[in-house]
Amino acid sequence: MKNVGVFGLGTYVPEKVFTNHDFEKILDTSDEWITEMTGIKERRFAEGMETSDMAYEAAVEAIDNSGVAAEDIDLVIVATSTGDQQFPTVATMLQQKLGLRPVPTMDQLAACTGFIYGMVTGAQFIQTGTYKHVLVVGADKLSKITDFNDRSTAVLFGDGAGAVVLGEVEEEFGIKSFDLGSDGSGSDYLYDERDTGTLRMNGREVFKFAVRQMGESSVIVTEKAGLTKADIDMLVPHQANIRIMNAARERMEMPPERMSSTIDKYGNTSAASIPLSIHHELKNDRIKSGDNLILVGFGGGLTWGSICMTWGVK
Repeated sequence: MKNVGVFGLGTYVPEKVFTNHDFEKILDTSDEWITEMTGIKERRFAEGMETSDMAYEAAVEAIDNSGVAAEDIDLVIVATSTGDQQFPTVATMLQQKLGLRPVPTMDQLAACTGFIYGMVTGAQFIQTGTYKHVLVVGADKLSKITDFNDRSTAVLFGDGAGAVVLGEVEEEFGIKSFDLGSDGSGSDYLYDERDTGTLRMNGREVFKFAVRQMGESSVIVTEKAGLTKADIDMLVPHQANIRIMNAARERMEMPPERMSSTIDKYGNTSAASIPLSIHHELKNDRIKSGDNLILVGFGGGLTWGSICMTWGVK
């Protein structure tokens, strides 16, 4: 079986910064409360841009960094819950914006777990020899489905995009194992309201689910990869809530410095949060070639997923 890893990574966050102090002006809340309960200090909102625009910016950077020519991309997968419109897909729009060949494209909706699902799906096509290079993008414009009168959810979300180009890597690198799952009995805990199109969440139930599932899934992929908790160099969790993230870290028996945390800068960017976090750690020299990573997330559905991989290509 072929080993599949990341050839190139790209990200994009909008210029507009919206801080907790900005929320104090429109909601009955405070910077102290938001920070204590979520770990968020600020988030980015896209103005004059759609999800496909952010996806494009991240994808261009990923392709440029990959060493793979745009004409050699064989498949495009976009993980998003906030497409520009119901159809066509963001992936199809992205194929056109990038000027790619008429390759197959698809959107993948697993909410905040979408990037994990997209990476696993893309890897299967490479492992079977069907395609050589797959572009996977996680992009969401959550500001367009946020109810800014609902203080329990409004402060949580931000906009952004992250992308990777996947391809075959040397034996010691790439994806070692994955774990995917869903529990439809929790579909009423996190959803977009049919009449208004805005996001609704049962925070207590989502918190309980996430605390349990993120930790369990991280342990599962570690064991599937034949590794121990001590072998994991960095935990890269979906940036939903610092307390949820820390619960997963503690389940993995890892110190705080071995967990990626960008939630203070970007809030919950859904499918974009994991690639944004990887980019942050690479930029700060905290992820190096040969490091073992756990990528883990959860989302509406309810869904969850994790990947254990060794970073690097050769």
